[in-house]
Amino acid sequence: MPLPRIRPSSPAASACGPRRDRPGAVLVVESVAVFMVMLDNLAMNNALPDIGSDLTVGVGGLEWVVASYTLVLAAFLLPGSIVGERLGRRRVFLAGLAAFTVGSALGATADSWAVLVAGRVVQGAGGAVLLPSSAALLRQVFPQDGARAKALGLRGAASGLGLALGPVIGGPLVERFGWHSVLLINVPIGAGLLVFGALSLPHAPASRTRSWDLPGQALAAVGVGGLIFALIQGPSEGWADPAVLTGSAAAVLALPALTAVERRSSDPMLDLSFFRDRPCAVAALACFSTSLALFGAIFFLSLYLQYVLGWSAAGAGLVFLLASAFIVVTGPVAGRLSARWNAFRPLMIGVALCPLALAGLGLYGEGARYAEYCWVLPVIGVCVSLTFVPVNVIVVERVRGPRAGMATAIAEMLRELGGVTGVAALGAVLNSRMRDSLLRQAEAVLPADRAAALTDRTLARGPAAALTGSGGGEVRRWFRAAFIDGLHGALYTGAVGTAVVAVCACLMLRTATAEPADEPNGLVQPAG
Repeated sequence: MPLPRIRPSSPAASACGPRRDRPGAVLVVESVAVFMVMLDNLAMNNALPDIGSDLTVGVGGLEWVVASYTLVLAAFLLPGSIVGERLGRRRVFLAGLAAFTVGSALGATADSWAVLVAGRVVQGAGGAVLLPSSAALLRQVFPQDGARAKALGLRGAASGLGLALGPVIGGPLVERFGWHSVLLINVPIGAGLLVFGALSLPHAPASRTRSWDLPGQALAAVGVGGLIFALIQGPSEGWADPAVLTGSAAAVLALPALTAVERRSSDPMLDLSFFRDRPCAVAALACFSTSLALFGAIFFLSLYLQYVLGWSAAGAGLVFLLASAFIVVTGPVAGRLSARWNAFRPLMIGVALCPLALAGLGLYGEGARYAEYCWVLPVIGVCVSLTFVPVNVIVVERVRGPRAGMATAIAEMLRELGGVTGVAALGAVLNSRMRDSLLRQAEAVLPADRAAALTDRTLARGPAAALTGSGGGEVRRWFRAAFIDGLHGALYTGAVGTAVVAVCACLMLRTATAEPADEPNGLVQPAG
């Protein structure tokens, strides 16, 4: 299949002013910072039971301990990209890192739910301005295509590793030092990075010609924030809940308005030609769909390991250690392959591995052992590296000059949005099949009204309560069987969906043009 080539950009075009001759130090600072931001997506999951007990918080409050971070991070990535261009990427990167560190300290010392959530919000805001600036700075200090692709490969590996190691690191920290330690560990690392970054990051001049595009920033924050809020709250509170309806309405109104405003703007925050360029559209589709499938599956797999198999938080987290090891190994390889071959080839391999990984996870039930997962966990690790690393390379190469931060923000936003959507979408499949299975088992021995009441009560109490409460051994056996049935349905649905995405991506690349047209402001032209 003919794939579009990425033409080398000239070193002169990438020169954004004086830079310090420490590209390796810049790569270390940015990779570790990105690792911390991604780690906190999932590291708090294993701490939720302890937080609920310590702060006397119910399930709804615990959801927002996780959701407050993801919501702010995804909603402000696009506005964060324009802040980096307008004020200078070095300055904004360091400011974002400082905010992330302060938010971590605030959450780590929290003695109430409100303070903990406030710390998570500050963390998310810091990450939202840090991430777009990081890739743009790498483009500046690595002007040659081959070196830049390898650097972006290492950054992408750090990002994927942070997501994969969240449960691995979070579980043992919680069991050994308590839930505060999951946030506290960021503080000394962040402080050290601030000092090291101030000494090594290059000076990047601000783009004073860029407009702030305040209408675009406001609409992006409201639209994406409303959408993610609805996706998070909908499955648990019901889609007719007033707050969920409000979030949905905000997304329905704000996102089309954002498109209209940006189309008319002479200097848009979100350049819509990104999505009209066929290779960029393929990268965006691959990033969103892979995040949706894998991180949605990992979320429910963690519940399965603890609630059905009865493993500890640390044990459930360590299951993913093998996948993390393969991310470490294959991340830099993905960067080198993107530089040597073409970024689209490893991307297509990664997208094709995603349905295989999900189908593999769906093979095992109540009697599963760790050894049975030893073949599928490496597939997950390779899939993460071969998808997210080439996506970073593609968007930075296709969108040149001052809009590289915008392109990176789009990719990061789609990954966050994909993860949230995956939990909601796969969760809807799981809950539907789980309810049907549980009701069917109960109706075999109980009258219909009692079976329905038992089903509603068991599902409302959640997996932990159902398996450890006083409901009796028979009900717990029904619940385990129903949870496994629902999990398998969700995994196979995700496998079919990602297989369709892989086919669509291949067809889209067949008709993509070979080169993006250069423009003075570094935008891609519509391709195909």
